[in-house]
Amino acid sequence: MDAILEVKDVVKTYGDYTALNSVSLQIPRGCIFGLLGPNGAGKTSLIRIINQITLPNSGQILLDGETLSPKHVIDIGYMPEERGLYKTMKVGEQALYLAQLKGLSKEEAKKQLKYWFEKLHIESWWDKKIQELSKGMAQKIQFVVTVLHQPKLLILDEPFSGFDPVNANLIKDEILELNRKGTTIIFSTHRMESVEEMCDHIALIHKSNKLIEGKVQDVKIAHRTHAYEVGILSSNVERLMVDLTQKFQVGQTDFKSLNDELKLEIQLDGKMPNELLNVLTQNGQVTHFVEKVPSINDIFIKTVSTN
Repeated sequence: MDAILEVKDVVKTYGDYTALNSVSLQIPRGCIFGLLGPNGAGKTSLIRIINQITLPNSGQILLDGETLSPKHVIDIGYMPEERGLYKTMKVGEQALYLAQLKGLSKEEAKKQLKYWFEKLHIESWWDKKIQELSKGMAQKIQFVVTVLHQPKLLILDEPFSGFDPVNANLIKDEILELNRKGTTIIFSTHRMESVEEMCDHIALIHKSNKLIEGKVQDVKIAHRTHAYEVGILSSNVERLMVDLTQKFQVGQTDFKSLNDELKLEIQLDGKMPNELLNVLTQNGQVTHFVEKVPSINDIFIKTVSTN
């Protein structure tokens, strides 16, 4: 694996409390990596270590094969959940200042800010103070100052917090565009629908320990139950149920449908889907037949509740 970021056996403690317990991760170059976990799991502690805001008690972080050091600040963009803009400063003045902290010259900073302000249609905000903006408007400014130095690694902590659906979709599209251009993104959120839509790799941290890591597809395969949702119109439901229960585990389920069919959840128990289809088609008209692939939300809840 070509990993842009490697976390090796990182331990972080605060007094007697262990926030991270020998956590190791590999972030593949060019991916969108979902860093998941309930509140207090250790995600923020890990993000703060990657950003060199705090140091680990032990362990190692490698960026592009090099031990993480202050020179890597310009390679990382970080948008925290709790935004860090100065409320009484003007937007343009503050954005220029933060851009230069990331290593851009004043001229290059102005060029990048002009590009992003025009792209997001916020040119008129330049002389406004942050305190004059709504939360969503301030979020846009925070996003711009996070990405304008074109970091190779972008860390976004709850990036859609405060956005209405239209602006959330706008920022989502910009994140995906940055990724298409080669930026690796670590994406920390509690919105599992965003993880499903955007992430190709995930890790789940719970109670300071990493419990899951891998490609989204591989994680789902590891948690599949081989259960199928079935909808069938049958003139002889009694015979259908006898034929099904002889070979499979059968239960009731519900799903949205335009038909008034019998709705079942059927466990294959090692058998092939075609065997189930054969029984169904011999007993009626199949209107719905789909494997119940576990969602990231299902996997999250199951893993957290059993560990």
